[in-house]
Amino acid sequence: MSGKIICTGLGPGDPDLISVRADRLIRNARHVAYFRKAGRAGQARRIVEGMLAPDTLEYPMEYPVTTELPVNSPAYRSALASFYDDWAGRLTDLARTQEVVVLCEGDPFFYGSFMHLHARLQGQVEMEVVPGITGMTGCWNATGIPITWGDDVLTVLTGTMPEADLTQHMRTADALVVMKTGRNLPKVRRALAASGRFEDAWLVERGTMPGQRVIRLAEASDEDCPYFAIVLVHGQGRRPETGHGGEP
Repeated sequence: MSGKIICTGLGPGDPDLISVRADRLIRNARHVAYFRKAGRAGQARRIVEGMLAPDTLEYPMEYPVTTELPVNSPAYRSALASFYDDWAGRLTDLARTQEVVVLCEGDPFFYGSFMHLHARLQGQVEMEVVPGITGMTGCWNATGIPITWGDDVLTVLTGTMPEADLTQHMRTADALVVMKTGRNLPKVRRALAASGRFEDAWLVERGTMPGQRVIRLAEASDEDCPYFAIVLVHGQGRRPETGHGGEP
C-alpha cells in the first residue's frame, strides 16, 4: 500500500471558510498532523474541532521554540531546522503506507509552516497541497473596505523585518499588509509613522475568529496584541467616478 501527504489550507480561522475539498479530506482522514506551541491545543486543531472522525490518529508537531529566542539567532534557526528535519522523517515513514493530512492555517504556501516540511519532503513522498483563503484576505474583508483599487500595488511585509526596511517599503506601497504583528506592533507603528502611513492604518485582531476586533491603529494599544493580528493600509488607486461609469 502506498500513501501520500496532503496539506490542507484551513483559511483564516472561521471553519465555514474551509474549502469544500479540504473539508472532505479532513473529515475522511485517519492520520492528521498539525503544528502547535507546546502546551497549547493549537489554532489549526481548534479550527477543525468536531470534524475529525473518532478513530483519527493525531500527530501534534510541537515547536521547540516560538518567541523565546530572536528569530534571526543561530540557536533559533538550529532548533527549527532540527524540528522540521525530524518531522519530515517521521511523516515520510508514515506516508509510505498511509495517507496523512497535514493541517495548515491560511494558505500553506503563504508564510505557512508546511513550506519547511515541503522543501524537505520533495522527492521523498507523494504530496498534494490544497489551497486556503489567506489570513490577510479574511482581515481586509473584516474592515469592509476594498484593499486595492485599479492599478494599486499590494505590498506584504512581516513585522519581524528590521524597522528601517519596513519604513522603506511602506513609503512606496499603495496598499499595505503587515503580517506577524503581535509583539512587533510598536516597531510597525513607528515605521508607519515614519513613512507617513500611520493615520490610514487599521489593526485587525483574530480576523474571522471568535474575539475578532477591527480598529484604527491610532486607537489601539500596543499592549496584549495577539499573535493573530494584521495591520492594513488600504489602497486609494484609480477608480471610476461614482455614478459616471468608466473603466473598472
